[in-house]
Amino acid sequence: LVSPNVKSEGPKLVPFFKATCVYFVLWLPTSSPSWFSALIKCLPIFCLWVFLLAHGFTFLCAHSSARKILAGLIFSALGDAFLIWQEQGYFVHGLLMFAITHILYSSAFGMKPINVRAGLVITAVSFLCYILLYPYLSGPFTYLVAVYIALIGFMGWRAIAGLQLANDLWTWTKLSACLGAVLFMVSDLTIAVNKFCFPVPHSRAIIMATYYAAQMLIALSAVECQDVEVARKRT
Repeated sequence: LVSPNVKSEGPKLVPFFKATCVYFVLWLPTSSPSWFSALIKCLPIFCLWVFLLAHGFTFLCAHSSARKILAGLIFSALGDAFLIWQEQGYFVHGLLMFAITHILYSSAFGMKPINVRAGLVITAVSFLCYILLYPYLSGPFTYLVAVYIALIGFMGWRAIAGLQLANDLWTWTKLSACLGAVLFMVSDLTIAVNKFCFPVPHSRAIIMATYYAAQMLIALSAVECQDVEVARKRT
């Protein structure tokens, strides 16, 4: 069921698209991290803050799902900034920020419906990803990556579980959350393989394109969280 105000969200996302274009046009080298490169990388996420804030403080105060997604975007920006200096020892800091992001997103997506089948599929995929990465991990990363995979897998499960295509109960916002979660997992898996296993061709372009798309879709999923929360109260 597509809300009549879907088209009205497009203009509010124009700054995000412009900021994303700026990032890809400038394509600042990662070999020389700076506060300017951190700003350019975080700018699209800042625009998603503005996108949610544009719906009004009353909306955010009334609906916890939107607040949690906004908080997740704030921690995401911090994670992006830390990862600018990952070669200087801040990779774990970025990992922690995104771990908190996934916890917040999971909470925003909620625990209903459970959808055991989706949970089992995500568990199997997460396990296979860890098996792939495990031989290349050492020290603290052996368990840090395991915990992170569990968190992003849980987030993905909760987003996918909400998309009930078979029962014709889906909405465009649930579809947006589902696609966003899947793209986020693709982005982070590419980061992990590129960092720990072997160089992935065009890795940076793949990582950032899927990441920005994921964040935009997850932010969009918050727009009609009012309807979702009303539905939860009725069940």
